[in-house]
Amino acid sequence: GSATCILDRDHVLLQADLTAVAPGPLERELADVLGVLADVESKGGATVYRFTPGSVRRALDAGQSAADLHAFLARHSRTPVPQPLTYLIDDVARRHGRLRVGAASAYVRCDDDATLDEILADKRAAGLGLRRLAPTVLAAQADPAALLEGLRAMGFAPAAESAAGDVLIARADAHRTPPRAAPQPVPDGPPVPDDTLLTAAVRAIRAGDLASTTPRKPGPGDDAGDGPARAGGELPRTGAAETLATVQAAVLTGEALWIGYVNAEGAASQRLIAPIRVEGGFVTAYDHTADEVRTYPLHRITGVAELADDAG
Repeated sequence: GSATCILDRDHVLLQADLTAVAPGPLERELADVLGVLADVESKGGATVYRFTPGSVRRALDAGQSAADLHAFLARHSRTPVPQPLTYLIDDVARRHGRLRVGAASAYVRCDDDATLDEILADKRAAGLGLRRLAPTVLAAQADPAALLEGLRAMGFAPAAESAAGDVLIARADAHRTPPRAAPQPVPDGPPVPDDTLLTAAVRAIRAGDLASTTPRKPGPGDDAGDGPARAGGELPRTGAAETLATVQAAVLTGEALWIGYVNAEGAASQRLIAPIRVEGGFVTAYDHTADEVRTYPLHRITGVAELADDAG
């Protein structure tokens, strides 16, 4: 027949069907560990825990070893640990961690492992976050472009490869860094006019020949000692944060600004613009110099300068 016994709160009853019975509340430490190692199957007068491959794996993922689990169960069981439970823990532990998953931004592979030894020993490789995964493979935290550049700076001649393992052929004029996202093309001229654009257009028409007659304030990059021609011919130069803040303020106030601009061909120019909106790294503005609405990438703007106080 079956017998009922009262167990201490620091012990459970392990059974051959891969369950553990706790007749009452357990000590906090025991309950915490058991809650990771097994799943609660039922509650009532007694709590029944079930051991499964998934629950044992959960305990191993939490940093416990198979030996830790065996010792824990032996310490807290009123009866000898059943063989099926011992086998379950050993079987899951034998397969646990055989596959490893981690994050890497790029990799280096080379059939000559001595070359990889040389790379790892080079102090200049410290910033690339290299780690050896296999005799012929290094993983890196740096992105592929930075990794290529770093290895070239160390005197190596690496080649980029595709996901399929093919060498990527780079055109002579290709950039080593990933290209910046281009602005969305406007197939039929400027954006469809809304109230904001129409207001800007009216303001631009009233401005007349503003671009040809309005001087600008000297900016932080100007040298007052070079004479008046400096302020009129040198590109405005401000930091990226100041440029963005000034343009955003001009959108709110409706004021016009001088900007220095370098196009994709490297040609520099000064332009008088009335910013309309700033989003996604681009500023849309009415360009008084060109007498039309244009969109400029912020990274091509060298700086901004306000109009002189006596303008207009």
